[in-house]
Amino acid sequence: MEVALTLPRIPPLVLHLGPALQKLSDREFFEFCQLNRDLRLERTSEGDLIIMPPTGGETGKLNFALTALFGAWVEKDGAGIGFDSSTGFTLPNGAKRSPDLAWVKRSRWEALTQKERKEFPPLCPEFVVEIRSESDALDTLQAKMEEYIANGALLGWLIDSLEKRVYVYHSSGPARCLDDPKTLSGDPVLPGFTVDMQRLWS
Repeated sequence: MEVALTLPRIPPLVLHLGPALQKLSDREFFEFCQLNRDLRLERTSEGDLIIMPPTGGETGKLNFALTALFGAWVEKDGAGIGFDSSTGFTLPNGAKRSPDLAWVKRSRWEALTQKERKEFPPLCPEFVVEIRSESDALDTLQAKMEEYIANGALLGWLIDSLEKRVYVYHSSGPARCLDDPKTLSGDPVLPGFTVDMQRLWS
């Protein structure tokens, strides 16, 4: 007799820091993250620390495939810089976020100092992607996507691989939910970037 194992959902751990720790400077928080490289850390605009569990294999596979496709487009297009999920950004509202995939216009990146580039770049990317894993609550990711848009992102994709849905966020209007879309287009923010979602799901 086979027994099906159901792994428990492990949500991100949110630490509500006291007033003293909430006042960590950007440099101090960066150094804290460097000392804890094995942890995936984010910080909210209120100063709370979020410790995120590692993703499962299926989510990691999807993220890798999308990053490879996007990397090829970034190199061909040349108008911007692509970033993977290990990059933290300091948003205008003070939050420190690490989207699963991000893109910044080359002119904005080159306007940063070397110090700003080496730490958490003080800007919100024009394009961001979040991929939902088994440990992620959908409403939490939706709130994060809305935060990106409110802080200057032009386009965002929330890819829910659990339900085969994609939530598309634009700076020009409300988010749209696409059920099992065949393709995704980055136009006009990412001209010519198209993803075959059926291939990505598989």
